[in-house]
Formats: sequence, structure tokens, C-alpha cells
Amino acid sequence: MPDTQTLSMHPLLPQSVRQAAAERRGTPQVYPTLDASSSALVVIDLQRAFMDAGAPSEVPQARAIVPNVNRLAAAMRKAGGRVVWVRATFDRAGWPNFFAYMVNPQLSGRILDALQEGADLHALFGALDVRDEDLIINKYRLSAFLPGASNLPILLRTAGIDTVLIAGCMTNVCCDSSGRDAVMSDFRAILVEDANATRTHEAHLAALTTFLQSFGDVRTTEDILAMLEA
Repeated sequence: MPDTQTLSMHPLLPQSVRQAAAERRGTPQVYPTLDASSSALVVIDLQRAFMDAGAPSEVPQARAIVPNVNRLAAAMRKAGGRVVWVRATFDRAGWPNFFAYMVNPQLSGRILDALQEGADLHALFGALDVRDEDLIINKYRLSAFLPGASNLPILLRTAGIDTVLIAGCMTNVCCDSSGRDAVMSDFRAILVEDANATRTHEAHLAALTTFLQSFGDVRTTEDILAMLEA
């Protein structure tokens, strides 16, 4: 069984951040209720390339969120919602600007090798509870909701989904950008704070703070489970 508890969880948002956001919008929560029939749990990039020890894009903290992701997936299915697993996928010609300028050549080669469809490290992490009824899609940019980056938005719209719960890694990169683009596309978006992970506590909290203040909701796994049960 792959290791799912290499590091402790990220800390939760300080109450002062939540209070400031609540005062700005005038209500305690952005979305006080959750209708599972029109909701989807969207899990970003929990692939072996990000999860395996020593992998080229390793996010060690992400192994700690796997139990919460699995709990959310089970609850979403039980309540009648959808579960989507999103895989970062890049070919060598598909995004030259990022791999030429944002990553050094030695590392970019390893990342590209790992994230080719069919590569061993492209696969979803083995400890994830992926079921046959779940949807697995590839995305070709950081955000799964960027127009042209994946077919996720049209699939969700066709299924009557208007609310997305974002989990996965990294909080401040692919998860945050997916959440923001979802909001820009008129989805209701919730980042699940203890089911997202990145490489530092500071980056995690900064991303969640900005998202809560200006884009959508930030809730804990326990919050979401209670909302689905209600």
C-alpha cells in the first residue's frame, strides 16, 4: 500500500481570515448548502508523478490528504453526486513556453516523460479509491477549466453540474487556477482546504485566503460531509 501519511496535514485557515471574508461579503459562508445532484468532486493531479517519493513533481504533503479525498469521494457518490479524477497530461510539443522557460531543462525532461499518457507515473496514485462509475479526464494546462484545456466543463454542464468541489495538488497552482477558472465560467466552486496540498504551509494558506476573499468558498472535509448528509 503506498504511503499516505508522509507529512502532517496543512494547518487550517485562521479564524481571523474567515471572519474578514465573512464581513466583506456579509454572510458567514459563501454557499451554506450543497445539492449533491448538481455537484461534482473534482480531484486534480493526484498522479504518481506528484505522489511517489522521488518523482519529478513530488508534493510530499499530498500523500497526507488521500484519506480525506477518499472520504469525500465516497460521500459524494452515496449522495448522488459525481466524482472526477483529473490527470495532468503534456506532450513534448504541446506547451513549449512553460517547459522552456519555467522549468530547467533537466527537470522539464523528467516531468514530460512522467506526464505522457501511458507512462507509469502518469497513472493515478494507487491508494486513491477510484471506482468504475467515476470520470477520469486529461487536462493539457494547469487549469482544468481553462477553455480548450480539457473537456471537463462541457461534460459537467451536460450532466447538469453547477457546483464543483476542488481537491488535489497543488493548492496554489493547478487547484487554485482550476477553481478560479471554474468561477469565471459560472460554476460555484469550493476548495476543500484539508483535501488540497502543496509544498509549503505558507503557499497553501495564501492561496486559500485569496480564493475565499475573492472567488469562492473554502470548507473543510467535515463541513462538506455534513452538507452532503443534510
